[in-house]
Amino acid sequence: MADPLAPARAKRDTLAWQVVIGVILGIAIGLLWPGAGAWLKPVADAFIALVRMLVTPIIFLTVVCGIGGMSDLKKVGRVGGQAILYFEIVTTLALALGLLVANVWRPGAGMNIATTALDNGAVAVYAKAASSQSVGGFLGHMILHLIPVSFIGAFADNDLLQVLFLAVLFGLALGRLGPRGESVATLLHGLSRVFFGIVAIITRLAPLAGMAAMAYTVGSYGVHTLFSLLQLLLAMLLTCLLFIFGVLALIARVHGFSLWRLLRHLRDELFIAGSTSSSETALPGLMEKMERAGCPKSVVGLVVPAGYSFNLDGTCIYLTLAALFVAQATNTALPLREQIYLLLVLMIMSKGSAGVTGSGFITLAATLAATSRIPVAGLALILGVDRFMSMMRTFTNLIGNAVATLVISARDPDFDAATAAATLGRRQRG
Repeated sequence: MADPLAPARAKRDTLAWQVVIGVILGIAIGLLWPGAGAWLKPVADAFIALVRMLVTPIIFLTVVCGIGGMSDLKKVGRVGGQAILYFEIVTTLALALGLLVANVWRPGAGMNIATTALDNGAVAVYAKAASSQSVGGFLGHMILHLIPVSFIGAFADNDLLQVLFLAVLFGLALGRLGPRGESVATLLHGLSRVFFGIVAIITRLAPLAGMAAMAYTVGSYGVHTLFSLLQLLLAMLLTCLLFIFGVLALIARVHGFSLWRLLRHLRDELFIAGSTSSSETALPGLMEKMERAGCPKSVVGLVVPAGYSFNLDGTCIYLTLAALFVAQATNTALPLREQIYLLLVLMIMSKGSAGVTGSGFITLAATLAATSRIPVAGLALILGVDRFMSMMRTFTNLIGNAVATLVISARDPDFDAATAAATLGRRQRG
């Protein structure tokens, strides 16, 4: 039977280059006509909004179809347990690496910023949101947050964690129906194909969105404004590269697949996510590509959505690096024991940060408030370059979740080793 999405996939072979051209044009527009960059921002925002409106129904349908088709529902708990363990280990490595680079590089040293000179108003919105977060109540809040006020409310609020929770329950119930639920499963599979078809149409706008996003970024901040914070940007870039081509490449090698082949396989999604600074825009494509690489649909449906909240490797690097940057810039002394405490706090606070409005900034503000040492107002120092750091976070988060999906899938009996070998150069066992 012919694949109805085959024409769309063929067109996407050139999408990465179109996005690159769009980004280059955006940089040129931002440099030559800075005012035009601000005018183009709504184009990038509209693209992100278009994809975001499809994320929750796609997650729901994928997870329900995956779990509903499992003959052994114990597999759900097994896959989920493996994923959570993997997420905790790898994100802790990311936090530790950011801490190490910040201590060795010391990007904020020498700035000598007085706390009285900081713009408290610039970060007031983040500090206010962070005030409701505490280390003690964070886990309890996160657990309660999983339960939506109503079934429809989770979709209306576009809350990924709540939709994932509902999808798991729905899939478990559907699986228990057996043959009586086949008609519902067929309907949901058909709806899933329709939504992925919509994504294929919207994705054609990615080059235009990438151009608009880069024009706004360069036009608003300018290259010259980045000079004083260049050390921080370089430190963030180096740390992300060390993590991707050190930690993740080693994990990939141990599990028998090539990280380079994986990056090539995901090139469209990487360019889209990086140019828009939003990993959500690449989520539907990432799930589709992981299935095409031989990963079971049920594993993809659980690991990828969960990873978007619990496996944010790039965000973890950013949190420790930015926290120590602010401490160094404001001459706030942080002995080793307080840095270890900071690491332990972030091991908790970084989990589920994607479900908090404002994401990294609010999580970072809550962490600084919890330490009672680093001034929260110091976040104003990195507001101007946060957009560029966001691009690096997005790349790292996306690659980290792709690797996690492959690692968990490789332990699943439904994993298609032959397809993975052909796509990613993975060694076939047995």
